[in-house]
Amino acid sequence: MRWSAGWYGAVRSDRRPAAGRAVPGLDSTWTSGWPAARINVVCDEWAALAVIGECGADQARLRDALPAVRAKGWRALTRWPGSYLVVARSGEVLAVVGDLAGQHPVYYRTGAAGTWWSTAASTLAALDGAPVDVTALAAHLAFGQPDVVAGRSLFRHVRRVPGGHLLLLGPGEAAVERYEPVAYPRVGLRERAPVVRAALVEAVAARGDGRPVSADLAGLDSTTLACLAARRGPVTAVTFADERLRDDDLVFAVRTAATVPGLTHRTVPGSTGTVYYAGLDDLSGLPVTDAPNAYVVTAAIKRAVLDAVAESTPGPGVHFTGVAGDAVLSAPSSYLADLLRERRHRRAVRHALTHARLRHTSAFRVLARARPASKIDLAGAWWQTAAALRRPAWDWIPQAQLPLAWTPLLASADWMTHGARLMLAAAVDEAANALTEVPARLAEWSDRQDLARVGADSAGWRALALTGHGIELAAPFLDNEVIRACLAVPADERGAPGTYKPLLNAAFAGSRVLPGSVLARTTKGGFNALAYAGLRDNAPVLMALLGPSSQLAALGLVTERPVADALARASAGQPTAQGALHLVVAAEVWLRQHAAAPTWWEERSSRVATA
Repeated sequence: MRWSAGWYGAVRSDRRPAAGRAVPGLDSTWTSGWPAARINVVCDEWAALAVIGECGADQARLRDALPAVRAKGWRALTRWPGSYLVVARSGEVLAVVGDLAGQHPVYYRTGAAGTWWSTAASTLAALDGAPVDVTALAAHLAFGQPDVVAGRSLFRHVRRVPGGHLLLLGPGEAAVERYEPVAYPRVGLRERAPVVRAALVEAVAARGDGRPVSADLAGLDSTTLACLAARRGPVTAVTFADERLRDDDLVFAVRTAATVPGLTHRTVPGSTGTVYYAGLDDLSGLPVTDAPNAYVVTAAIKRAVLDAVAESTPGPGVHFTGVAGDAVLSAPSSYLADLLRERRHRRAVRHALTHARLRHTSAFRVLARARPASKIDLAGAWWQTAAALRRPAWDWIPQAQLPLAWTPLLASADWMTHGARLMLAAAVDEAANALTEVPARLAEWSDRQDLARVGADSAGWRALALTGHGIELAAPFLDNEVIRACLAVPADERGAPGTYKPLLNAAFAGSRVLPGSVLARTTKGGFNALAYAGLRDNAPVLMALLGPSSQLAALGLVTERPVADALARASAGQPTAQGALHLVVAAEVWLRQHAAAPTWWEERSSRVATA
């Protein structure tokens, strides 16, 4: 597991990360698992700046940023292309700044002698064996929105820095400050499209340093990145093409590879083993991650793709994926609640009519589903959620049939014991009462939460690629500047139902980066068939994971009967709560791995490498 950590205090700490690499210019700051090429440092007498990760700024640009460090202009240090952690010192003040999507999260714990910080909460918990925070884990399972219990990590006594905030350390204090606005100034789609294109071009270029390049070639998002990368050099493009999927990803991939110079196409066929939940009978084959992640469920499929990449490239390189493209380029229909709240009724009705045609329902039902969320704010919604948790659990109803909500209760919330639900309800009430900076629009809240969830999950895929193949995963749609460029466009323009991903279309129309057939595409592949095949084929393994020996069950966070019912429905080919099953399986795997985690710390007297 890659992580960075540091100590700020009046006395020198007697610990450091095991096999840690000291960061020059920053006292008591280390990296673990990061190659030297991904650690860049500049400093002078008054200031120091380190960026850890994939950053498009060279040494000269970093040095030019030292005046911003001295002036404590922290946000300016997050504006370079790429995905990275910033650690900056100005005099006696130290700032630790993660990214907007949670690929580089920041955690901390403070004691009488000072403060430890880390990008991995589990490492801080390991300092004294702090246990799992059951309430925070319950929130993770029930909501899938990291900022509901914003300051809590998955471990007791370890605090989380929420998205868009930074950790500020000074003599005698540790503070969390916001550096990103709650909402961006709204810019029209056509005006913003060139900015989006430029941000993606720079994001791809930031990873172009001579390493072999590969990319997924499937949906519109991954195809865009593959074509951008091919403008800079040869790209091995891979398409997972299982005949059970019955989508047109392969058709478009073949056309694209035949049209775009620089793309060498490789098809990855499916097999009986490339299904969801495969391989969970032996958890030793999965890399340890700091938090539960969805990719333990799809690890067999991802490994098949990575195997093909490794066979087709001259050595470990960088692999582009379109993950999070949906989150920034489009928007769910929850924005209809915002249109109703702002009394933009004509636009709401026009959009509802189109959504209704696509879903084979009526505009009345579409608007009726959005109306409750339009009449309440985030705090009020959380009070309602807490009240729902205090009531008895109910049988599963698909989310699409429930009213839109600021923080939807997932089916996994109904699988908990009543005591666990009451504990979570109290935490949600507390969070609602503590809200200060509240987004005015539902779409603004859900966009940020979707990105935080996807960013945290990407750690699992990244760990698979690194541990098994030495391949660096690149997810440019999770980069700070790409997020800022896209989310400035109002959700009702990004998610307008008449055109598929209109923002990407406007950004690249006429640019000759993408073939016209790709921009004209209106379909999207899905993995439902492999999810159900995996649920059916691996039901005994899943029941063993979530049965009497389940660690989640021991905490009261899952009960056996509803899980068995969900698996029985899946085995019979009936609709089931797939998302909830993914979450609880990933959390169960994480808990079991955490119990056997490696040693994260060593005595500081040992010799340490320097970046």
